Amino acid sequence: MKTAFLIAAPTSGSGKTTVARGLMALAAAKGMKVQPFKCGPDYIDTKFHEAVCGRPSINLDTFMASKEHVRELFAYYGTEADICIVEGMMGLFDGYDRDLGSSAEIAAILGVPVVLVVDAKSAAYSMAPLLQGFVNFRKDVHIAGVIFNKVGSERHYKMLQQVCEDLHIECFGYLPKQASLEQGSRYLGLDFSEKTENRELTDVIEQHVCWEGLTKLNVPTLGTSRSHTGNITFPRWEQTVVIARNAEAFSFVYQETLDCFDVVRSFDPETEVPELADADVLYLPGGYPEKHLEALVSNEACRKAIREYAERGGRVVAECGGMMYLCERIVTDDGDYPMCGVLPYSITARKADRKLSLGYRRFELDGREYRGHEFHYTQFKDRTPQSVTQVYNAKGEPVDTPVFRFKNVLASYTHLYNI
Repeated sequence: MKTAFLIAAPTSGSGKTTVARGLMALAAAKGMKVQPFKCGPDYIDTKFHEAVCGRPSINLDTFMASKEHVRELFAYYGTEADICIVEGMMGLFDGYDRDLGSSAEIAAILGVPVVLVVDAKSAAYSMAPLLQGFVNFRKDVHIAGVIFNKVGSERHYKMLQQVCEDLHIECFGYLPKQASLEQGSRYLGLDFSEKTENRELTDVIEQHVCWEGLTKLNVPTLGTSRSHTGNITFPRWEQTVVIARNAEAFSFVYQETLDCFDVVRSFDPETEVPELADADVLYLPGGYPEKHLEALVSNEACRKAIREYAERGGRVVAECGGMMYLCERIVTDDGDYPMCGVLPYSITARKADRKLSLGYRRFELDGREYRGHEFHYTQFKDRTPQSVTQVYNAKGEPVDTPVFRFKNVLASYTHLYNI
């Protein structure tokens, strides 16, 4: 048996990221090999996980991958770990269509117990009907217990413990109401550029949460370590991918995608020039290039090398921020910044032009189906590219996200799950 559980919550903003990160940090501090996972398409929380655990966090998503593949990912990446901690998304039963794709569905597929993080800031015994509903809503989802967040006092906590006693569910402890424990946010999401190993959070978790009880939450043995060339349903590319990597500007990457390639080489577009002579694919993932424009502009040799590679027919996959970097320019409230000039479009990141585009995306191209996720505020300026295919959301409704090409460049605002 292997220790494994999923941290979920009734709603977003309940504190599950704080609790998940704290538990990961505590387990790592105790000398355990921690494998983090994240439900859904999120590519920001995973950066916190990796910083704390020292190994990539893996996305588990039933829109972008099959149920069987989700099981394979959990087994493959979790086999050699001492503990697997899965962070849920949104509310426990919130999916792209009712509870499809939700954290609850992931828990049921994997057979892992759920620990519910509940914001108890303004309630006591009223937690009882709420928790009873969550516990009984789906019989294939096992809620092993509760961690209460934003608890005001020991007396408040005792009242919450009575709720668990009456419902016959485990109370694994609580986090006190404390401003320093609340995760800050910035721009599109969490600021993973800050130091994530918060010793204060780890100390609070160890003091107020029943760690021993959590280590008794197990799933059947995941199996032996397996080779990517065998039992994983992603294709294995005998190719070299050169990827732009930067702590913030180019960082939204699904680890599973990179693991499909034989050779992965990275470079920082702010400070380095990529070696592309033997590259099969140049991969420009998403991130926040609009926050690093002066550094990107100053590295003219990098922009020139990428432009020449694309113009001579090199294969390029550019997603969101990477696509913006390939355009002629990015315009902000502070100025006009030239980019690679591969794509004849301009991007506006002005505050007045900000508009949220969010959701799952699916499209077919050259006989292949692509799936991914879109999340951005920037927009095309002046004119929008003509899409080479129709893009759909998770419910099969058409959306106006363009997918476009220049020679062997495939570009879009969509973060693809498998390039």
